[in-house]
Amino acid sequence: MLSNKTRYAILALTKLSAEYGKGAIQIGDIAESERIPKRFLENILLELKKMGLLGSKLGKNGGYYLLKDPSSINLAEIVRHFEGTIAMLYCVSEKAYQPCVLCRNEDSCKIKATFKVVRDKTYEILASTKFSDLIEQ
Repeated sequence: MLSNKTRYAILALTKLSAEYGKGAIQIGDIAESERIPKRFLENILLELKKMGLLGSKLGKNGGYYLLKDPSSINLAEIVRHFEGTIAMLYCVSEKAYQPCVLCRNEDSCKIKATFKVVRDKTYEILASTKFSDLIEQ
């Protein structure tokens, strides 16, 4: 399951993607249109800014805007950043591998093999889904 933080980050990026190239969007506007608690959204947007995905502008017409084209940002990088891993088991994780303490032999474990396929397919779908694909036309 995705955390609310990850889901809110995806919603905010989708909103910003729809407005790409039109200037900064105020936090309140994003929060209201996407039904995200404003205090929670502020931290998420700061994190996305630290990732190099967003820029910000101060002042009356200030807010946040995408620094990158929505077609160059995929869901995998957002899920990995906020969730830490795409894998459901640490023993199949590429970024957060930990040996399985329940497994007799990791090399021949059928459970591990199955969840590696799940991880690979999940990653494939998330990496191929760009934020430009999520914009309502």
